[in-house]
Amino acid sequence: MKDGLKKANFLNYSILIPYLIMSAIGLVMVFSATVPYQLARGLSPYRMAISQGAFMLLSFVAIAVIYRMKLRALKSRKMIGWVLFLLIASMIYARVGPGTYANGAHGWIPIPGVGTIQPAEYAKFFVVWYLASVFSEKQEEIYEKDISAVFKGQTIWQKVFGGWRFWIFLMLGILLLMPDIGNATIMALITAVMVASSGISWRWFSGYGKMLLTAVVAFIIYLYAVGGDVIPGHYVNARFKAMVNPFSGLSTYGHQLANSYYAVSNGGWFGRGLGNSIEKNGYLPEAHTDFIFSIVIEELGLIGGIIVLGVLFFMIARILQVGIRAKNAFNSLICIGIGSTLLISVFINIGGAFGIIPETGVTFPFLSQGGSSFLVLSLGIAFVLNISADEKRREVRELSSTYVRNT
Repeated sequence: MKDGLKKANFLNYSILIPYLIMSAIGLVMVFSATVPYQLARGLSPYRMAISQGAFMLLSFVAIAVIYRMKLRALKSRKMIGWVLFLLIASMIYARVGPGTYANGAHGWIPIPGVGTIQPAEYAKFFVVWYLASVFSEKQEEIYEKDISAVFKGQTIWQKVFGGWRFWIFLMLGILLLMPDIGNATIMALITAVMVASSGISWRWFSGYGKMLLTAVVAFIIYLYAVGGDVIPGHYVNARFKAMVNPFSGLSTYGHQLANSYYAVSNGGWFGRGLGNSIEKNGYLPEAHTDFIFSIVIEELGLIGGIIVLGVLFFMIARILQVGIRAKNAFNSLICIGIGSTLLISVFINIGGAFGIIPETGVTFPFLSQGGSSFLVLSLGIAFVLNISADEKRREVRELSSTYVRNT
């Protein structure tokens, strides 16, 4: 029976296979979308695809290593503390260090021979890991004291900025200074999901949820009433104006979004065929990152886009299912956090590409070109696979013990 309880026998293929499919589709689409971009700059058409492939192989190795680790090692507060220190240091360097500025913002650290890494991508995953560790240790206290156990403090300042809140606000502040509103938004939403999943009563969210919904509706009404001109002179104002009417500024603020619409229109139901996108040929900036899904629809059609989303949403659903069924609080919070991170990233990316929300620069999970994004999402998948195997193995042990006692 001992051999049958090896972790390799409990690998969750319903998560691993969709991950591998998304990785393969992403590599193909990165190559397809980056060839014109590279040729226009006199560079090798294979360069970005090779870089993406290298990060993919590195991710596979990382998954294999993390999958074999003991879960108690992943819960180590000492390890989490060191990662927190290194992450904040790298985020500060990405803001103030040389060579970190690109596309109107800081945030990229150049690595000779590798390219760049983006600490903000790792910060999103770390928030899930860190808060899962914090809240899993407070389960008894949360059960007894509800929300006061999560936001406890003697003064208003300590309630808002004390303990784990300090580090979350610090990372959010650094992101806003870069400025990186897209990833800051995702981090704030992830934090809200982790708090909501910590075990506190849902009654706390009903009142605040209604207030937030009212504020959002009021802002949207105001936004369209002023034509998106909400923060004159600020760089984000152009994104609001593009969201309201991109065709009123085709040569300026609306250029990206309008060409994203053209890409979707060109694709129709079945697409122009792999590699036959028009918009990636210099018309749609960032076609290989922020707007990769528009290129997917242009080349593979609306049907192809739905299939891609179907594979991704199936994987997310299975991750959330592992979290919901998990008996251990840490395991549950990790899976719910990672599944929610993927879901939030998809909706923010598609929302920006289709004009539902302002464009944020957030990449599409596993499809967009970007080694840091792919690697950190793969680390999340590794955690989930490890947790899924641990939960299944524990269940088998319990069933075996029950069977032995009853016979």
